[in-house]
Amino acid sequence: MSLKAISEAVKELAAQAQTGKISPELLSGASFTVSNLGSFGIESFTPVINPPQTGILGVNTVQTKIKVADGELVPYQSMGLSLTYDHRAVDGAPAARFLQELCRTLENFTALLAK
Repeated sequence: MSLKAISEAVKELAAQAQTGKISPELLSGASFTVSNLGSFGIESFTPVINPPQTGILGVNTVQTKIKVADGELVPYQSMGLSLTYDHRAVDGAPAARFLQELCRTLENFTALLAK
């Protein structure tokens, strides 16, 4: 599924949920949740797993930060992610690799748009 198709599907499901028209079947059976509190300006939070799911990703707000590059102060955009997972189902190493790959993908977002 392309990024555009995922975006369109998510927008449609969100609209159904906000108007109370989403079917109960679409609200059950998930194994993973994405919780975006960044849109409310939240800089950091620890999401709590919704049983019987095995993981939840918390998306924090985008902030402008400063780094030193070639002796110069350079502003850059940064967004924190918080991953909570059930250690009975997922070991720490695969969870860390998932988060690393997600970060690499988001840091190269223009490449993602080309797919």
